[in-house]
Amino acid sequence: METLVEEAVTEALREEGGEAIRLYVSACTERMAPLFVSLRASAPGREADLDFYAECVRDLWYADRPLADAAERVGLLERFPELQPDEEGITDVADTYAFFAVLCLRYALLAHNSGSADDAVSCGHAALTAMGLLDQNVAGASLLAEEQRLQSLSLSGDASGLWDTSVTAGRERFRAVLSRLPR
Repeated sequence: METLVEEAVTEALREEGGEAIRLYVSACTERMAPLFVSLRASAPGREADLDFYAECVRDLWYADRPLADAAERVGLLERFPELQPDEEGITDVADTYAFFAVLCLRYALLAHNSGSADDAVSCGHAALTAMGLLDQNVAGASLLAEEQRLQSLSLSGDASGLWDTSVTAGRERFRAVLSRLPR
């Protein structure tokens, strides 16, 4: 499968492994988190899913060690409606970006646990795909290029600056998606 993740990022993930992979997927997921949390905040019966999602994103930032229960978390996440097959597919704007946010978290949890560069690249690919879609649908947006820049930056090893940058980028993404929602 061809991926949107830049070759230099993929190579760095393969070479550095471990903590670099965990920091990379943590940052990708942090940037995508507002899309799930904000788009599902008013959905009835999703309170536990929102709490679980937020807890997973928080725990991913413990990049110095794998999550002991990552496989169990992946199993719970795979029960989310966003990852359940649907005959009609995903056509709604909110559903599209919530799907990519959950998919990003799924791969992040897998990569965080296994140290697999392939899972990390899949995590990054999900974020890049979502940003590419936003670029196509929001006039003047350059979110794909910004995500590529942030993915490269996430390999720098500065967790505190990366977290701040990722939180800010996540908010900007949510505002862009919000502009696409029907009023």
